[in-house]
Amino acid sequence: MSLLLEYQLLPYETEPLPHLSGPWLVFAPHPDDESFGMGGSIAKAVAMGIAVDLIVVTDGALGGPGSNLVERRQQEVRAAAQVLGLHSVQFLGEPDRGLKTDDSLALQLAAIITQHKPAAVFFPGVLELHPDHRSTALLVWRSLQLIGAQAPQAIAYEITGQCPANCLVDISIAMAIKQQAMECYVSQLGEKHYQAVVCALNLLRTLTLPAGVQWAEAFYRYGQADLALSLQEWITQRMAAMLRV
Repeated sequence: MSLLLEYQLLPYETEPLPHLSGPWLVFAPHPDDESFGMGGSIAKAVAMGIAVDLIVVTDGALGGPGSNLVERRQQEVRAAAQVLGLHSVQFLGEPDRGLKTDDSLALQLAAIITQHKPAAVFFPGVLELHPDHRSTALLVWRSLQLIGAQAPQAIAYEITGQCPANCLVDISIAMAIKQQAMECYVSQLGEKHYQAVVCALNLLRTLTLPAGVQWAEAFYRYGQADLALSLQEWITQRMAAMLRV
């Protein structure tokens, strides 16, 4: 049995933004995930004239102590949206840590995608730690399956953990803007060292890249054929391919 080599698992060169034709539709499980996960790429896309719309799936009510946390986190995401130059922000208000992966919500997401008509839809990577992150991935995946042949490009992004990646984007030029957007989330930065974790991940993603790349964000671009599988089936096939079993 011969295992895959490094270059077969990770790119050794950066690529342009995952989808240059725009517009983009980004699904964030909580207020902050869009900035922590792909804030640098969003900033670069906006600078190139790509409209980026954000859908915040849960209310983030369990993201720390204090009253009016939901309202506070909505204010924070609006501030980050201004920093990043987002076109719009929509809140679905689903329960934090109670996100259900049922067909009714998948149908709602499918309707949102159809309404926005994006060229690419972004959602969290399949190996993220937080259950809401993985649930969001499952929901968006199912919604794209429901749309069928007219579904836009499906692209996964990392937030706080390494996930399968076939596209690395150099965000060095946009890192200062990403840092500024992350700093809008005062409620969350007071809970854990999220900013340091994100920076460490963006630094780690430069491991296989040329020395001039200071910071990078990782994505997985799915093909239309991938959507014929359930996301669970895709994960099983991906893991098997890595181990050649």
